[in-house]
Amino acid sequence: MDFTFTEEQQAAAEAARGVFAGVAPDAVPSPALTRGAVSDDFDRALWARLASADLLSLLLDEEFGGAGLDAIALCLVLREASKVLARVPLLENSAAVAALQAYGGPELKSSLLARAGRGEIVLTVAANGRTGHDPAELAVTARQNDTAGATRATGTGDEHGAGGPGEPGAGEWVLDGVQTVVPWAYDADFVVVPARTGDDRSVLAVVARGHEGVVLAEQISTTGERLGELRLESARVADRDVITADGAWEWLRALLTTGTCAQALGLGERVLAMTGEYAGKREQFGHPIATFQAVAVQAADRYIDLRAMEVTLWQAAWRITSGAPGALPASGDVAVAKIWASEGVRRVVQTAQHLHGGFGADVDYPLHRYHAWAKHLELSLGPAAAHEEALGDLLAAHPLG
Repeated sequence: MDFTFTEEQQAAAEAARGVFAGVAPDAVPSPALTRGAVSDDFDRALWARLASADLLSLLLDEEFGGAGLDAIALCLVLREASKVLARVPLLENSAAVAALQAYGGPELKSSLLARAGRGEIVLTVAANGRTGHDPAELAVTARQNDTAGATRATGTGDEHGAGGPGEPGAGEWVLDGVQTVVPWAYDADFVVVPARTGDDRSVLAVVARGHEGVVLAEQISTTGERLGELRLESARVADRDVITADGAWEWLRALLTTGTCAQALGLGERVLAMTGEYAGKREQFGHPIATFQAVAVQAADRYIDLRAMEVTLWQAAWRITSGAPGALPASGDVAVAKIWASEGVRRVVQTAQHLHGGFGADVDYPLHRYHAWAKHLELSLGPAAAHEEALGDLLAAHPLG
């Protein structure tokens, strides 16, 4: 079996390293010293460089100006992005356009995908539900109205004429509910919102940020970035902007979760490298602390955590990409990856803080920023405990052996 990355995947990672090479993790004020958000916007200059390097269109097909690559390539790029704490909605935008491409109708694709791939518009996803712990699709209800008197079964947009998202058609959906901690909510042009129908189906609605019936309230992450509570008050969304295909939300959620694992891996790798550099220079009793057995053992344990995070990440990304069967559904591999990512990245930053001593808390040194981002990634799309519960349910439904 060949476990190496393809030439195209390696090229994407190399391009990402080039784009992120000049990014400074401390380019914005420290979240420890800032009341409110550290910035009013994401890094638009970096976003433009990512677009120029064709890294925003990795997952899009050639007809939409993309490279036609897969989740593995995206995770390779996200891994590099998190090493420098890149302040861009790369994961959310990439996952959203991939889901629209796979499950959306022709009009939705033609109006959004190429523009998003060029960086002209930004998409994000409301994936954390009302509390951050409950399933996101249960936080919003969707009911279908049809002014033409007919019932649409798919809602993918094939029935309507040309028009952009948010323009009313012959039928529409009405959304009510609240999605919390929506990343980049104030900066994105469109939000992909999972919702639940009366007959217990999940749908995805593409909602413009300024759409009638959409209300945003500011929330601040541990990273200092501005998030948004998205409140939908009888927001009416055109039929063509709602995806009802089976499995669309589940696939999107799996991709988002796996991408978060890639971010955790990249961050953890950078933090362990920072710790190694520091321990090799910091001397006590006339010797670098890296030569002390207690320090070396702790660093070795964290290295093992990173390797476990890596192997479970690529297993999950491969299952999403290939659709290959397994003893459990692909969601099982995603759950295992997120368990390792959440627990592993927390242990890595805690050990790094310990081995750095007081220097690790110095706001002029970037380690405290990585700690804040690690906590955000640990809890994003569910902490380890939530995925352990999901994995237990899967094992109960699919007994091994």
